[in-house]
Order: sequence, then structure tokens, then C-alpha cells
Amino acid sequence: MTEITMDQAQTMMKVALEKGREMGLKPLSVVVLDAGGHVKAFLREDGAAPGRFPIAHGKAYGAVMLGMAGTAQMARAEQQAYFMAAVNGVYGGQVVPVPGGVLVRDADGAVIGAVGLTGDTSDNDAIAAKAGIEAAGLTAEI
Repeated sequence: MTEITMDQAQTMMKVALEKGREMGLKPLSVVVLDAGGHVKAFLREDGAAPGRFPIAHGKAYGAVMLGMAGTAQMARAEQQAYFMAAVNGVYGGQVVPVPGGVLVRDADGAVIGAVGLTGDTSDNDAIAAKAGIEAAGLTAEI
């Protein structure tokens, strides 16, 4: 299994933030997690709320721990709220099951981490995160 390199993490964050500026989004915060759910890198744009780290982290953490992107997590939460509540209990309340938690897959399709992006609408967050992941030569699952 491939690992996310520091160069790839930096590219993901830089391009995601650039995409956000291009889209006219509010100030963003972005985190890259490895396959074990550990923080590889984090950036918070000037003007982004200081409390955005746990939201970005929760989006990415849920994606990597469940192997399920934020969009799928939100659908699951809408269909089976008790399941996602239980999952959140298992993970100490760290899961934020909404778009913007984007799985990162390598060329073989293996999950090698996740990107969590927050600051605008969840759907816009996911679009910006996807741009960053693809710019790093990896596959995004939103």
C-alpha cells in the first residue's frame, strides 16, 4: 500500500485552498490524514475560524476510519441515525459525517488516507478537497 508523502499532502492542501479562492469560498481549513487516521498536515487560511481544525479533522477521520466518504456517511446518518450515533460513540465523538471528508485512494484503489476540508458549505468543501487530491496524482472519493 502506498503512503501519502509530505509533498503530496502539501500539494493537496495548496490546490484545495486555491480551488476555494477560485470558487469564491469563505476562508478554509484543510487537514490531511494518513491511513491510520494520524494528522499528516494541516492549514488554516487567514480569516478562517480558529475552531475549524476539529471539524476538518472529524470529516477526514470519519472517512478514513469507516472507509466511507463524507457524502456516504451523511446518507447513512439520514437513513440510520442510530448507527452513526453509535459510531461516533465508538470514536469518542470525533466523526463529522458530512461532505468534505474525502477518501484518498492510490492507483490500486486502496485507501491511503483522507482529506477534511471545512469553511464553506459541505458540498463546496468536498469539491475543493477533490481538486487538491487529484492534483497530487491520487484518486478522490467524495
